[in-house]
Amino acid sequence: MAKKLAVIGAGLMGSGIAQVSAQAGWDVVLRDVTDEALRRGTDTIRASYDKFVSKGKLEAEEAERALGRITTTTDLDAAADADVVVEAVFEKIEVKREIFRTLDELVKDDTILASNTSAIPITKIAAATRRPERVVGTHFFSPVPMMRLCELVRGHKTSDETLAAAREFAEGVGKTCIVVNRDVAGFVTTRLISALVVEAAKLYESGVATAEDIDTACKLGFGHAMGPLATADLTGVDILLHATDNIYTESQDEKFAPPEIMRRMVDAGDIGRKSGEGFYRY
Repeated sequence: MAKKLAVIGAGLMGSGIAQVSAQAGWDVVLRDVTDEALRRGTDTIRASYDKFVSKGKLEAEEAERALGRITTTTDLDAAADADVVVEAVFEKIEVKREIFRTLDELVKDDTILASNTSAIPITKIAAATRRPERVVGTHFFSPVPMMRLCELVRGHKTSDETLAAAREFAEGVGKTCIVVNRDVAGFVTTRLISALVVEAAKLYESGVATAEDIDTACKLGFGHAMGPLATADLTGVDILLHATDNIYTESQDEKFAPPEIMRRMVDAGDIGRKSGEGFYRY
């Protein structure tokens, strides 16, 4: 019998997680608060499957079967019989804790409760439940269908069994996992990219070099596929500002203090590709 996955949040990350999971044979219920958000999410999934089909990487019938495994809802109760729940909502701890508090009342005793957070300590999210040993971080990367990494994060009380189940799920949908054994804010990957983006933004802000030259230095000097400022634009300057703020608040480490330019860009709505302007124009 196919296992059931509930994905909470139908944005770029949630829809991507739903897409790869349905393709891997999971029955997926995708939940968001509005029908419009769900429509956008399923449109994104359908367009992505179509692209894989057109490139010969996926059979059309396989894509149709995968789409047929995805149902959508605005009702959180639909997660009640899920074997795994992955939360992929906005990076605000209050929002996440409220969702986990509600899920704790709804789901089966042995359900894995996972968060796709990129920076908030899992322990803080798990504390909203009565089953912190069943809560784990599954930090996927965007775009989920293309990026192979999943960062598994052990909260202070996450059990070995839960971590193993999260690994089985992530590897089963085609990801390679790394394990974060100590629940520090930002984990491994977000701390690394945040430190790099903050320093790159400071260099840009103080006129040391152009955005293009800073990114070229990282691509050609360090072999990065994409420079840090282009990465910020792709991820969203607002998303990275939240992440660096979270890490700085937790750690009080100055290297994570976001420079003023990032705050002013967010104030102005220049948050990257999705707004048409960030460190670059699109």
